[in-house]
Formats: sequence, C-alpha cells, structure tokens
Amino acid sequence: MANKAFTLVNKALTLADKAFTSVNRIIMRVVIQVVKSAHVDVEGKTIAKIGPGLLLLVGIANGDIQDDTIYLANKCVNLRIFEDERGKMNVSALDKAAEILAISQFTLYADVKKGRRPGFTDAAPPLYSKPLFEFFVKKLRDSGLSVAEGLFGANMQVNLINNGPVTIILDSRELVNR
Repeated sequence: MANKAFTLVNKALTLADKAFTSVNRIIMRVVIQVVKSAHVDVEGKTIAKIGPGLLLLVGIANGDIQDDTIYLANKCVNLRIFEDERGKMNVSALDKAAEILAISQFTLYADVKKGRRPGFTDAAPPLYSKPLFEFFVKKLRDSGLSVAEGLFGANMQVNLINNGPVTIILDSRELVNR
C-alpha cells in the first residue's frame, strides 16, 4: 500500500516537473518557529497539536524538486536551535526528541511588489505542491520524530506559544551553496 502511494506521488511529481520545465527555478521556503506548544484548528476542531518542538510553515514554489524537500527536512531536524543547559543554542530537534507540526502555507510566496493586493503566481498549484508537502512530511517522519500536520488547502487557525522567540527562515537556495 505504501509503495503504491509512493508510486502515485512520484507520477504526480513527474507530471508536475514536465508542466513546469519552462519555469525558472524558484525556492522552497520553511519558516521554523521553536514553540512551547502549538495546535491547528479547522472548522472549530483541533486536528493536530504538539508540545515543545517546532512549528514549520512550508511554502512550495513552482520549480521545487524532491532534493529541496529532502535537504530542508534534514536541515529542520538537525538545526541546533534549542537551548542547552547553559542557555546556548546547541541542541537539535533530534537531540531533544522534539515534536513537529508542519503546515503548508502558499502565502509564503506572496508577491507584493505592485499594488496593495498580494499575488501568488510563484506559489505552486496544489497538484504540484501537495505531493511535495506530503513527501516533506514523510522525510520529517523518517527521522523518527513525532510529526503532526495541518490539513492541506484548508482554512486553518494556527495557535502557538513561541519560545524565545526563535524564528528562522530556510530556503532551497542554500542547496546551491552547499
């Protein structure tokens, strides 16, 4: 069953890659927030919640590829952004066995250069972004951490208690520099 689902995701990614071959490579963004707790509600019901850990807001753009998702998932779980016993950022989510809440958020690609209404032409459409988001979540889960997620495409209310506050932005442009 899992292999069949993975095959379907790969087919969707292949079709999406073909559809976007003329598009210049754009980036995938992840906004990481260290939280004491977080939960997401849809239609007044809590669908996912975590205790201490990471809230990840994930934006997927036209041109993103699986390598981007693998790189960013590994980066998220291995960044040393939790405090150690001396108050220094020296502990990763893996070290801490932190929980993760991942939320797909196309608005990370809002273009506000012109006018007063944001445009979202750089955000990948659901046919392309949903399989990549699901692959990203799978890679997070492969780390062994507990991973909850929002409901893709839904109107969600995300509640969090930011810790620090610590907020870090990652993007797949880092792939070019590694």
